[in-house]
Amino acid sequence: MLTLFKKIFIWWNQDTLGTKLKTIFSGKLVGIDSSGNKYYESKKGKRWVIYNDEIDASKIPNEWYSWIHFTKNKIENTHELKKYDWQKPHKSNQTGTANAYHPNKDDAQIKKKYTSWKN
Repeated sequence: MLTLFKKIFIWWNQDTLGTKLKTIFSGKLVGIDSSGNKYYESKKGKRWVIYNDEIDASKIPNEWYSWIHFTKNKIENTHELKKYDWQKPHKSNQTGTANAYHPNKDDAQIKKKYTSWKN
């Protein structure tokens, strides 16, 4: 029962019932990226993505970013970019997590470059 409730009302739990119906009746699958996200387009030209796991817009890799935003460039036709060995795999936005970048993350104490003149 709770799963059905989540499917109907909670948009951050992947696709809702309305999105599922729209996808079934008017969506044409355009492709799937390396993360498992599915990209759809309607006959009228609307585009949307069904995320594989947690919904986060930063999970759209650069191969599909231009397509979802209607930006014309050479990537749009193939959706396959040549990956070089020096390129890191796509990661979603890490802000607010333990993996977030912080320059003094490993330091036990932030060292001040000044001394206070009041004690």
